[in-house]
Amino acid sequence: MNAVPVENSEQIEDDKNLAAVSEVEAGIRDFVRKDIAYLRRPVAAPSAEAPADSLAEASVNSVSTLVQRVAGASVSEIETLIAELEGLRDLMHNEGQRIQRELAGYAQLGQTALKSTRMIADNLAQWKRTAPEPRQD
Repeated sequence: MNAVPVENSEQIEDDKNLAAVSEVEAGIRDFVRKDIAYLRRPVAAPSAEAPADSLAEASVNSVSTLVQRVAGASVSEIETLIAELEGLRDLMHNEGQRIQRELAGYAQLGQTALKSTRMIADNLAQWKRTAPEPRQD
């Protein structure tokens, strides 16, 4: 009978786990070394054809061009919307002025009608006073 003691099976299991952990850690170390290897390389001196300033300027221009391309459509659409809104603002301002003029005209018409009605009422009252009494037969 081949029986493995419990302590030995636990120790074997722990050894397997330790081996797996060591293997993963080694893989991580290798990955990090490869990932930062470019940082350890000596920096090549800029060539006479492309000084550092022109390289930086080219990078900035490249990023600027990319941003302009990406944002170009949005910016033009926003500018179109702004122009439409300004047109609507002018239209609303003009309509507001027109309505104010019409309201002033209606107010003046109402005052004129009131004065005319008073004049008519006064004239009728005056005619009633001066009119002869109706005959009673």
